[in-house]
Amino acid sequence: METRKMFAFLNNARSTDMPVTEAVAKAKTGEIVLIDIREPMEIAHSGKAKGAIAIPTAALRMRADPSSPECLPELKQGKPVCVYCASGARSSMAKGMLSKMGHEVHNIGGLGHWVQAGGPLEK
Repeated sequence: METRKMFAFLNNARSTDMPVTEAVAKAKTGEIVLIDIREPMEIAHSGKAKGAIAIPTAALRMRADPSSPECLPELKQGKPVCVYCASGARSSMAKGMLSKMGHEVHNIGGLGHWVQAGGPLEK
């Protein structure tokens, strides 16, 4: 089944602080850090947004906190961060956590929103 059709049930009118189409464009030019917070099995099943860093929710605090020795270098650059999950619920919680760490962060919803906005996938 074509990926876009698989996510056709999604409503494009969802509320977000950065339109997903804008996140897709900024990801292509490297202006944002894109984080997939889903579990590894979810990513293995569906793939992830091209260029996204996979950080499961349970590891987010350790891997994204600039004061942690485990913080990823991409998250120390000061770029805006966009997070997504399967539907947008977990990424909403992740947004709050990342904001408290000092990141400028946007919840762009679920992987299906990314696909519907023309975002490419990778396995």
